[in-house]
Amino acid sequence: MKLTTDDFTEKSEPFALFDDWLKEASATEPNDPNAVALATVDEEGLPDVRMVLLKGFDSKGFVFYTNFESRKGREILTSMKAAMCFHWKSLRRQVRIRGPVEIVSDEEADAYYETRPRGSRIGAWASKQSRPLESRFALEKAVAEFTARYAIGEIPRPEYWSGFRIRPTSIEFWHDRPFRLHDRVVFERESTNDDWRKTRLYP
Repeated sequence: MKLTTDDFTEKSEPFALFDDWLKEASATEPNDPNAVALATVDEEGLPDVRMVLLKGFDSKGFVFYTNFESRKGREILTSMKAAMCFHWKSLRRQVRIRGPVEIVSDEEADAYYETRPRGSRIGAWASKQSRPLESRFALEKAVAEFTARYAIGEIPRPEYWSGFRIRPTSIEFWHDRPFRLHDRVVFERESTNDDWRKTRLYP
């Protein structure tokens, strides 16, 4: 059941509203309703953006996993800030998230890593993410080497592979309306320990 405009604007807490929207997107989006554009900045302040998959969220924040030695990993570790943008075309909705970042616990990272397909766990070892690759053969050779190394038993999580959690200080919900008179509501707080303040915005 889709939310009405009144339901959308009357919500007083952003995580419950996001949960509603993500559940609807899961029923209507043809692929990866948890796909999200992740924005970071490099040491010179130049923005970077790429798609990642949201792997969990709760009242603490929004979690995704990556190689910490990748470009996005290095950029986040330098600034410890990031932003996300979900766009669900089937629902004509968008959610923007901004805030400081923290590293998930080893227990959280281990638990998620163990749910990944075996090939994906091998890939985490074989891929030197974001660094120059001399040939496709070099990657396939690395995959073969780590497949042989971990042919039996569990595949440990690499020390450089873990998760980040964006602790939002701003979450904006956007819903398409006729004649570009869209509905926009933003939830903001000064710090991650403060209460949310809700504001309706001009489209």
